[in-house]
Amino acid sequence: QVELAESGGGLVQAGDSLTLSCVFYGRTFSLYVMSWFRQAPGKERELVATITSGGSTYEADSVKGRFTLSRDNAKNLVYLQMNSLKPEDTAIYYCAAKRISSPNYEYWGQGTQVTVSS
Repeated sequence: QVELAESGGGLVQAGDSLTLSCVFYGRTFSLYVMSWFRQAPGKERELVATITSGGSTYEADSVKGRFTLSRDNAKNLVYLQMNSLKPEDTAIYYCAAKRISSPNYEYWGQGTQVTVSS
């Protein structure tokens, strides 16, 4: 069984930076694809960024150039560095994990709130 725990959310002003962390418990972390999703009030959950076991990354167009995803396989951690935050980045951010062969994300964290004031 895998457990994920996010941390690092908070209230910041537009233009500020914030780093979210997600710790992975229970299985071999390096075998899992890790992603961050977010869900704003009244909106559907959206994919923010993904990192493969080998470190290749994908960022959504809305955050490209501002958010950076990285992982530390030795510490079972994945980080989302968020720069130049905008009010529209306000959402609950969720860490998710799936095995490379899985079509769907199998494990989710409970989420951490990020609020960006204008």
